[in-house]
Amino acid sequence: MTTTYTRLPSRNLDKIAGLLRPACVLPERVGLDNPALDVMTDFRRLTAFIATPGDTIKQAEERMIRRKVRLLFVMDSEDRVAGLVTSTDIHGEKPMQVVQSHGIRRDEVLVADIMTPVERLEAVDFDDIIHSRVGHVLETLKARGRQHALVIENVDGQQMVRGLLSLSQLSKQLGVTVETTEVANTFIEIEQHLAHA
Repeated sequence: MTTTYTRLPSRNLDKIAGLLRPACVLPERVGLDNPALDVMTDFRRLTAFIATPGDTIKQAEERMIRRKVRLLFVMDSEDRVAGLVTSTDIHGEKPMQVVQSHGIRRDEVLVADIMTPVERLEAVDFDDIIHSRVGHVLETLKARGRQHALVIENVDGQQMVRGLLSLSQLSKQLGVTVETTEVANTFIEIEQHLAHA
């Protein structure tokens, strides 16, 4: 039996047509009791931006500026996560230490020289995030003294990075300024600030 296929109807594109892109629209404001998913950047809905270990830090910085992000995933030649590089890594002490120890110029410093390697990255399980609140996310970042936390999920037996939790994004959504070098010591401080906001 042969199936007959017919042509799909078509029409001209409007002059004002847009392009759908993956979007991870997070609520503008959250409280500590909001679901944790309200503050997670979900890579099923938004593209994660990447660098390679062989990129220069200038190339990585330009990519961050273009994409308006402060973190890039560093992917190896087999498309596995090799590490992370942040704008703090690029603008901090690491590049100068590499320059001094390797006797090279700053424009020769590579992402591989300053990134946080995969074996030093910690992550939270997506199944835990589903059942958590924003307050749990804040406490997790505070306890680890981190600006970011990765969210992982098991997909067909392989660990995959599903999302990202960011202290700066969380602060923006809470409407509270949390210093990037020092996280608020207690929930009482956050709650007092929210009460006065």
